[in-house]
Amino acid sequence: MKSERIKEAILIIVSFVIGGVLTFIVIDGKDLFNRTTTTSSSASSGLTCSATDCTKVVVDESGISEAVEKVYDGVLMIRNYQNDEVASTGTGFVYKIEGDDAYVLTNQHVVEGADKITLITSKDEEIEGEVLGGDSYVDIAIVKMKKTDDLVALTLGNSENSKLGDLVFTIGNPLGYDYRGSVSTGHLAGKDRLVSVSTDNNSSSSDWVMKVLQTDAAINPGNSGGPLMNLNGEVIGVISLKLVQTEVEGMGFAIPIEYVNSKIETLEKGEAIEWPLLGVQMLNVSDAKYSYRYNFDIPNDVDSGVVIAGIEEGTGAASSDLKTGDIVTAINGVEVSDSAYLRYELYKYQAGDTIELTYLRAGKEHTTKVTLSKSE
Repeated sequence: MKSERIKEAILIIVSFVIGGVLTFIVIDGKDLFNRTTTTSSSASSGLTCSATDCTKVVVDESGISEAVEKVYDGVLMIRNYQNDEVASTGTGFVYKIEGDDAYVLTNQHVVEGADKITLITSKDEEIEGEVLGGDSYVDIAIVKMKKTDDLVALTLGNSENSKLGDLVFTIGNPLGYDYRGSVSTGHLAGKDRLVSVSTDNNSSSSDWVMKVLQTDAAINPGNSGGPLMNLNGEVIGVISLKLVQTEVEGMGFAIPIEYVNSKIETLEKGEAIEWPLLGVQMLNVSDAKYSYRYNFDIPNDVDSGVVIAGIEEGTGAASSDLKTGDIVTAINGVEVSDSAYLRYELYKYQAGDTIELTYLRAGKEHTTKVTLSKSE
C-alpha cells in the first residue's frame, strides 16, 4: 500500500514537470532544442546582401571582425609623390583582378598632380601604380597595379538597398602611414545629401555639388578614396570628403557606388568623361552683387542665381537669347542658386540635349532654349 502511494506521488511529480515544460514551450514559442541556432540567427539578423554572389557574415558580441577579415587585404594605402617626395596620402581599394593586374578605385583628388603613385598593401608591400583615368567632378580615379597573392577584390554592392540607421564600416589610412589599415564603424546617417565642394585642391570656393551618402563613422584626412561598406563587406560608397567645421563632428560623406559604377568603364579606358557645355562664363550673384570689381545690374531683391559674365562663340548659348549680364535662375524649371548647383543640374544632360533656361534681364523673367555643346 505504501509503495503504491509512493508510485502515485512520483507520477504526479513527473506529470507536473512534463506539463510545465510543454507549457513553457507553447507560451514562449521557442524550440528548446534549437536555442543555439535561434541565437545565432538573431545575431546576424538585419544583414542583407545586395550582390547576387554575396556571402553573408555573422555579427555577434565580438563585433564585425568576420566582415573586416573578408575585405581587409583589398584596401590599400596610396602615396602621391611629387618632385620625388610624398605630397599626400589616401586610400584605395581593389574592385577587380584581371590576369596579373589589379584595378583600384580611389578619389581623383588623392592622385591629383602626382609624378608617381605607389600603393601599400596590408602586408606592407609598396607597389608602383599607373593612373588610367580620373575626373575631378566625379572625384573618382582608376589605378592599375601588379597583382600580388594577398590581394582580394571587394564586391561592389548597392547603396539604394541600404536603409537609414544601417551599420556601416570603412577601412582607411587616417593621418598617413602610422595609422594605416584603421577600421571605423558607424551608421548610415543620411542619403541623397547635396554637398557643395571644390574640384580644385587649392581653392576654397565651391564649384560643384555632389549627391552623397552621410555616415557618422570616423572619417579623417587619409581616408579619402576608401570604401564605405555594409556589414557583409559590400562597397556601397567611396569616401570622398568630410565636413570640417569646429562645431561639427561625425559627418563623413561617400559617393554612392551606383554613380561611381556608371563611370568606371570610361575611366578604365583612359577616356575623359564628356560633360555637356553650356558655353558661358559664370559668376555667382552673391559675388557679383557685393564686389566693386563687377558692374552688373542686379536688382536689390535678387540674392541668388548665376550671372552670365561672357558667352563663347560657336556654342549653344551663343545661338540662344542669352546676353552678358543675364541672371540664370533655373534649368528646366529646377532652381539653381549658384554656379555649383547650375553645373550639378547641367551635368544631368548630355551634349546635343536641349534645355530651357529661366533668366532675369532688367528685373524681368524670360526663358530661352539652349542646345548643349560637346566639351573639348
